[in-house]
Amino acid sequence: METPFHSQLFSMVQDSNNNEPAGFPLAGQRAAVTGASGGIGGAIALALARDGADVLLHAHQNRSEADGIAEKIEQLGRRATVVTADIGNPQEREELVTQAWQWQQGIDTWINAAGMDVLTGEASSLSFEQKLQKLWQVDVQGTILLCRMVGQRMKNAGSEPGEAVLLNIGWDQVAHGMEGESGEMFGAIKGAITAFTLSLARSLAPVVRVNCIAPGWIRTAWGETASEAWQQRAISESLLGRWGTPEDVANVACFLASPAATFLSGQVIPVNGGFRHAGNLPGEPGS
Repeated sequence: METPFHSQLFSMVQDSNNNEPAGFPLAGQRAAVTGASGGIGGAIALALARDGADVLLHAHQNRSEADGIAEKIEQLGRRATVVTADIGNPQEREELVTQAWQWQQGIDTWINAAGMDVLTGEASSLSFEQKLQKLWQVDVQGTILLCRMVGQRMKNAGSEPGEAVLLNIGWDQVAHGMEGESGEMFGAIKGAITAFTLSLARSLAPVVRVNCIAPGWIRTAWGETASEAWQQRAISESLLGRWGTPEDVANVACFLASPAATFLSGQVIPVNGGFRHAGNLPGEPGS
């Protein structure tokens, strides 16, 4: 079986004092992933387990998908559990964090991959204002308040500097913008998370490493049904000439969670194959 790239990279830079097997850089870690029933969140949860971590998977409405991923994790010989919660609900947010800490008496890596899907399904027909409200409640307010609860627990745990990890998911086009309703919505929402992450890294230093992964065109549910024009745009705007995959994002998350990244904090890491400005395209995602 081919060793994942992030495991290969870890083995090359592994500290001689670290006794963990090079093929399992996250052995012994306790990780939590929100939105683990989705494409990116599910891929991250599974990749963490393949690298040696036990994983708590959060889901909201799609419990069955998260259960399926948890079963795959257990087949790898790791421990897994699923917790359902509405991140937009204050009480359920707090219960999620409490259950996560009770599961194995602490969490080493927390990754926020949960977010409202307003591009597919019933939510795609909502007005701009309604979509923005839903995104703000979950993607911004929910994520920020989760981070503050989780970060404080990590900081109070007495870990060595850089041992605890908190990762958020941003968007690569925050840096330069994208035309249309979706660009305006996600630019504002993910821009808020990106700015918050950079400040949180300062607040939780040096105990917790806080970084933001900024995916580009990743082929998740919307990408699978996007028009031919958007398929071509996604490919043309990547210097590597292809869609990104959830596994591409997961590889970076695993690296950032590993001891190989102990000198990385307060960073925004684009995962987009290198961005190429391809010019405007009529319409927009979700239209």
